[in-house]
This record gives sequence, C-alpha cells and structure tokens, in this order.
Amino acid sequence: MTRFGIEAIYDLVKAGVAEHGVRPFARKLDMPIGVIRSAEAGRDLSASSLSTLSNALGLEFYIGPPRETAPAAVTVLDEEPFDMVARYDAQSAAGNGTVNFEGPPIDHLAFSKKWLGQNGINAGASVLINVKGDSMEPSIYDGDLVMVDQRKREIRSGRIYVFWDGDNGLRLKRLETVGDAAITIRSDNTKYPPEHRTGGEMNQITEHVLGEVVWSGHKWG
Repeated sequence: MTRFGIEAIYDLVKAGVAEHGVRPFARKLDMPIGVIRSAEAGRDLSASSLSTLSNALGLEFYIGPPRETAPAAVTVLDEEPFDMVARYDAQSAAGNGTVNFEGPPIDHLAFSKKWLGQNGINAGASVLINVKGDSMEPSIYDGDLVMVDQRKREIRSGRIYVFWDGDNGLRLKRLETVGDAAITIRSDNTKYPPEHRTGGEMNQITEHVLGEVVWSGHKWG
C-alpha cells in the first residue's frame, strides 16, 4: 500500500469525524474508537486495522475503486456532482426471487457524490433493487428501494445482505454469525422464525453473498 493510499483512508475518517463526531462515527463503522482516533490523527495503523477500516469505509484494501467495476456515470445538479446508481428489476428480494443483473438496468437514480463518499459507498459497485415481501418489516417494507454494495460480501454479523440461498432463491435477510460454526438467517419481522445453517449449507450462503444493503428508501402509500 502506498502512502497516498493510507492518506485516502485518513481523509475519509477525518471527513466522517467532522460530520458525525468521533464516537458516533466509530459506532457507524462498527470500529474501535481508538482506531478512529489514530486514523484521524494520522498515526500508523497495523495492516489488520487498515484492512478492517478499509472494508468498513467501502474500500478495497489496496485503496481505490473496485478493480472489476466501472466508475459510475456522473451528473451535475446546481454545481454539485451526483453519481448515478443503476436500478435493476427484482422479484421478491425479501423472500424467494431473482434479480437479472445480466441485462441492462431499468433506470438510474442520482445520489450526492459527497454523501456517498461520507458513507463509504461506491456507486459503480452498487445497484438498486425493489423489495417484495414483509419479512424485513419494520426495517424494510414491501416495495421499498434498497441499495446493495456488491463489494461488501464478507459477512459482518448483524448486517443485512442479499444472497443466493440454494433452492430458496435470492433473499434479503439479516445474517448473524456464530464464529465459523454457523449462520443465523434472521427476519426483522418476528412472525418469521430464524433459520440456522451449518456446514455445507452455511458455506453455500457465505460463497454466494451478492452484497450488503447500505441504504433503503421507503415507499409511502
């Protein structure tokens, strides 16, 4: 990693601390406050801390946009830059379903480039899909729009992910890990019981995570 790459991390941390404060920003990234303070001060961090912090900020460890993704289209509104995030057609992403990422997107939505950067979201690696089903209420409702960051495929316990689940198809659920022994698939709607996976079924999920849900927009009415 070059010194420029490290400074890119530190700049994002400084911007996040300035926006949210040290403790709220540490909670937002799920990072120890000491790591955030060290990065804000420009002090050296261990390779493992840099790797974890990079992932939390939505960057690859080498620091930069994902190698396999193209940069998002940019538009300018009132002299402010916006990245265009592609929206794809989805069927029942909160239950069983499919998303056709092979074909062209059905449209694009504009998001503030500054806001995306502050939240560690790369528009070129993200997609938008509509959710169908009530299993994630009250967090995400039927018809809501969610943004999925396809770089964030390493499961962080308690986050919401879109993943392939064998014969169950494409699902949008909260995933909780129990060390390396098991994964719990949890719906926020308590009328749906949690599901527990181990062994090959657990590996099936970890190997087929499409990305983490990093934003949602609620549909009213």
